[in-house]
Amino acid sequence: MEFDFIRGELLLIDKAIDWTSFDAVNKVRRLISRQLGKKLKVGHAGTLDPKATGLLLICTGAMTKRINELVGLDKEYAGTFLLGATTPSYDSETEINHKSETGHLTSEMILAATQKFIGTIQQVPPQFSAKLVEGKRAYLSARKNKEVKIEPVTITIKEFEITRIDLPEVSFRVVCSKGTYIRSLARDFGEALNSGAYLTSLRRTGIGRYSVQDALTVAQFEALLYLE
Repeated sequence: MEFDFIRGELLLIDKAIDWTSFDAVNKVRRLISRQLGKKLKVGHAGTLDPKATGLLLICTGAMTKRINELVGLDKEYAGTFLLGATTPSYDSETEINHKSETGHLTSEMILAATQKFIGTIQQVPPQFSAKLVEGKRAYLSARKNKEVKIEPVTITIKEFEITRIDLPEVSFRVVCSKGTYIRSLARDFGEALNSGAYLTSLRRTGIGRYSVQDALTVAQFEALLYLE
């Protein structure tokens, strides 16, 4: 495979767990710069949380001009909620801070609850997020146990289906607009069921027409560069 990084490439990268999106972009940038012998503009379209895996669109050279367009595409995710517990970050990055009962839950209740979230809705982003509040990233305050007021945002959830129920775990698939926090969906879904919930796994499987099935890991991308 031949690349023209200067004229612009759209790279489909499968981000590993515990990597930040910046980690992935930085690694790809270093690999490309090493091959070209000079620095090149490289950026990504749509951040993934460190605990999430899956599709990251990385643009090089002239293709970086399309980042805003790509950020606006719908996203598809698959993952798992754990019902009956909550965490401050709404995922497994922080420890459980509250437990509740799940004995009242039925499959019918769980399936029906998804309907409350389909459509255009208001969603409050997590305290542990990069949302700017009075010029500061919200997570900086959250890590100091300081709560900040985050205003709700308007998002659209086009599809929300439950793919597996094995209480206390529930697996799902979601298609949503940009700006949607699946961690917040976990929190809100748990509240709708009067049980609490947090996100235990998340994988971005698609962005617009781009699929993670066509993506390369950073290691695979590095190996491909060395083959050229």
